[in-house]
Amino acid sequence: MIQQLTIGQATRAARVTRKAVRVYEAKGLLPPAGRSTAGYRLYDDTDVERLTFIRRARTLGLHLDDIREVLAIHAGGIPPCVTVRDKLDARVAEIDKAVADLLALRRTLVETRHRAEECVDELPVTVCSIIEGP
Repeated sequence: MIQQLTIGQATRAARVTRKAVRVYEAKGLLPPAGRSTAGYRLYDDTDVERLTFIRRARTLGLHLDDIREVLAIHAGGIPPCVTVRDKLDARVAEIDKAVADLLALRRTLVETRHRAEECVDELPVTVCSIIEGP
């Protein structure tokens, strides 16, 4: 017999929130839960495994669409490892770009700050070199 878990039990086992479970159900990442005679959502071990996978994938920064694709490939009986590697490579590229953008912003801020040395808080008010720009 398959063990049926309440949403509270399933969330504790998968280490996700109830809100996350509802979002994943609404987005089609998790099949709709069965219901008890009292109307409570019920989950099984397969649901907990799926929730755990989704949590891990989100922790790695995968987008919900990426996770949906990986789950669909897996459901089709095909090992999704190549797809997962491709998705992780894409995330690394996104992070590398974000780091480069942040480093460029940092350089700009430091250069602008150095130009601010020319600014003096005196009257009469003059235009600050930072506002005037290069």
